[in-house]
Amino acid sequence: MRWILVVLCVIGIVAASLALREHYREGDSPCSINERWDCGIVNKSPFAVIKGIPVGVIGIVGYLLLGILAFKRWYRLMLAAALVGLAFSLYLAHIEKDVLGVWCVYCVISLGVISLLTLLDLGTVVASAMRRPGKAIQS
Repeated sequence: MRWILVVLCVIGIVAASLALREHYREGDSPCSINERWDCGIVNKSPFAVIKGIPVGVIGIVGYLLLGILAFKRWYRLMLAAALVGLAFSLYLAHIEKDVLGVWCVYCVISLGVISLLTLLDLGTVVASAMRRPGKAIQS
């Protein structure tokens, strides 16, 4: 399971990096599909920066942290971090849907990745607990 989680984290890093590229891109966005799907509008909005840090950077750092935790098999700690990441990603999806009215392909991919990471890690933690019913779950 470790390598599946690590590969998903790499995919998340790629998606966050592409979103960050859109944040700094000059001119038209290549992923401007129509009035509902435009990464440029999303990544250049005021919501694309938190305390001066682009959301893409936050995503890259988050996925890097999750990847390290997965590699070290610290699944319980990874689950806590993944839940924070999932909550943040769902908040950003709310901004896209209800405030901006425009979706970013890279952000939706990232939402799918963090959702899958969270579910797989949750399954790993639960399976570990079921294998050792008399012991505390180890990282």
